[in-house]
Amino acid sequence: MALTKDEVRHIAALAHLALSDEEIALYQEQLSAILDYAARLQAIDTSDVPPTATVLPLVSVLREDVPTEPLPRDEALANAPDAEANCFFVPPVLPPEKA
Repeated sequence: MALTKDEVRHIAALAHLALSDEEIALYQEQLSAILDYAARLQAIDTSDVPPTATVLPLVSVLREDVPTEPLPRDEALANAPDAEANCFFVPPVLPPEKA
């Protein structure tokens, strides 16, 4: 599908690109080649090919979830910016409600 120079200018305007005449000619050729290739792909009969999410085997990169002893509270709070009553202290993010 060959694009015209006006169509390339329109696409450039949609993308907010300022193109020179040389760039318009270059992109006209390149975009037309891309659309021709997409048309060739559309012509391929894929009716016997099942839909596929990935062609790679599914492999989990995560380790098995194995329960362990929890981190001691003192170690968990050791690097906290602020702690109060053996808990993380987080300043309020919402203004207090008026009664």
